Order: sequence, then structure tokens, then C-alpha cells
Amino acid sequence: MATLRTIRKRITSVRNTRQITRAMKLVSAAKLRRAQDSVVSARPFAEKIGEVLGRIGVRVDVEAHPLLLQREVKRVEIVLVASDRGLCGGFNANILRKGEAFLLEREPKGIEVTVSVVGRKMREYFRRRKRELRRVVTDVRGAPDYKLASEIGTELIQRYLDGEVDEVYLLYSEFRSAISQRPTVKRVLPVARFQSAQPPVEEAGVDYAYEPSPQALLELLLPRYVNVQVHHALLESAASEEGARMTAMDSATNNASDMIDRLTLLYNRARQAAITKELVEIVSAAEAL
Repeated sequence: MATLRTIRKRITSVRNTRQITRAMKLVSAAKLRRAQDSVVSARPFAEKIGEVLGRIGVRVDVEAHPLLLQREVKRVEIVLVASDRGLCGGFNANILRKGEAFLLEREPKGIEVTVSVVGRKMREYFRRRKRELRRVVTDVRGAPDYKLASEIGTELIQRYLDGEVDEVYLLYSEFRSAISQRPTVKRVLPVARFQSAQPPVEEAGVDYAYEPSPQALLELLLPRYVNVQVHHALLESAASEEGARMTAMDSATNNASDMIDRLTLLYNRARQAAITKELVEIVSAAEAL
């Protein structure tokens, strides 16, 4: 009977766990819808500002703005964007693997890499490895706002302009679907890729009259472009986190159901064996009399 009691307690425990994972799945599904809407609504602006910069960038001198200049790469900063909480499958682990690969690719070459992180899980990981972090951002609850992204982007721009870093990268999870998130490394500084951008075929040989000047437009748009890219990375990461958590909790709920079925079968077999044993003892006692 002790075995039966143990199995019953385990079944009860797994059922309670299943209720929790099911509730977490529903909460993540609701958050995912909001986060996905935020990502989808932000993508057109991020794409359009890049398109505008591309059209201006191919028509101005390479030295029109310091954020377009490429320098010899000696110092690099990478900003890893992850989550404050766990229970989201391999979401954080994938970012960490990509980040470690980034460091191993550059540091052996003598490139100094500075690390900044968004999310408590990243902070804990690097602190355990005694790696100094330049900036840590945690407790980003709900949809990341543009104000936070602007603060991060402005600081990165200033460090680049001051010559403290020669390149700045963002590492985040690109949201594709609830079951697919891809770790992505994007260089945001220098914004040199616009130098090679090509205007549409129908605009070949066509120029514009700018008001204000192209330099003034770059002065306005380039910092905003960097801030938008940071904000977009935060939104993509938030949606990816909820998608990964919803998928992980769905798998946990299904696994709990399977475990309950197996334990119930085991319980029924143990109970049947106990009943059979009692019957055998009764029959044996009756025959002995």
C-alpha cells in the first residue's frame, strides 16, 4: 500500500504541475499576440527609414557623416538581448551560444570585445564566468518602449563617436513564428552598408533636390536609424521569448499528460497485483482450514 500511496502522490504532483504549465502557456499565448503585433507594426518603419537612408547614402560623399566611416577594427561592443526569466526552452541558451561564438571569433585575433546585456539571464551567465559587463539592463517588463531603446542607442552612438569602439553589434532572437526563433547578429555601427546600396532601376541617373541638405538629413536620420534598430531588436526578442515560452510550456503540458497516463497505468497494475495477492492469501488460508 505504501507503493500505491507513493504513486498517488506523484500523480497528484504531476497534475498540479500540468495546471501550472497550462496556465503559463495561456498567459504566454496572450502576451505573444501583443508582442507579435508590436513587431509587425514596427517593421515597416524600420524598413522605410533604411530605404530612405539607402537612397541618400549612395548620393553623398563617404565622409558626409562620422557614423558612416569605417575604421580599423580594434575594439568592438556587442549587446546581447535575452530575457529576465527562464522556462522558455532554448531561447537564452541559443543567444549564449551565438554570443560565445562571436567572442571566440574575434578575441583570439586581438580584438577587444566589450559586452553589454539586456536581461537578467545574460547577466547571471557572464557574472558566473567573471566577465566584466559594461552595461546591464534588466526588468524590461511588457513591450519594450522606444525611450529605453533611445537611451541604449544614444549611448552606443556616443561611444562610437568618441572612438571607444570601432564597431557595435546587436545579438537578439529574430521572431519568425511561435516555434521558430533565429539568433541574429546585426552590425549597427558604423552604418556603412548604405554606401553600397543601389537605387531602384527606375531611379537610375535620377537625383533629388534636398531640403535640407543631404548632410543635414543624415545628421537627423542616422542616429534615429540606430535607435530604431535597437528598438526593433528589443521587440523581436520580446516576441521570440513569449513564443519560446509558449512552445516550452505546451511541450511540458503534453509531457505531464503522458506521465500521468503512465503513472495511472502503473497505479492500476500495482493495485491489481495487491488485490490478487490478497485473494491468493484468502484462498490459501481457506484451503489450510
